[in-house]
Amino acid sequence: MTPEDLHKLGEDSVAMALTSLSAWTKNAQAIAVEVADFSQKSLAGSAAAWEKVMEAKSLDKAVEVQSQYLKSSYEDFVAQAAKMGGLCADVVTRTSATR
Repeated sequence: MTPEDLHKLGEDSVAMALTSLSAWTKNAQAIAVEVADFSQKSLAGSAAAWEKVMEAKSLDKAVEVQSQYLKSSYEDFVAQAAKMGGLCADVVTRTSATR
């Protein structure tokens, strides 16, 4: 292997590493934004449900409000988990595609 070949190999390796790092950074930012947005939405939903429970005139109504909140929270969590899974898979796809 000539010095020129080694130099070219080094340049290619650095370019590939920078491309992978760039893709990872972009996706990591998207993941962080999703986590923050979901956390904020979850907290707001929890507070709203708590207010409704406190305003309930009967135990049955309080249980109904709580049940609705739990169902909604579960559905939101499943949707968010699917979205996060897609973002994580995208990180792998983008970083492995640069090789």
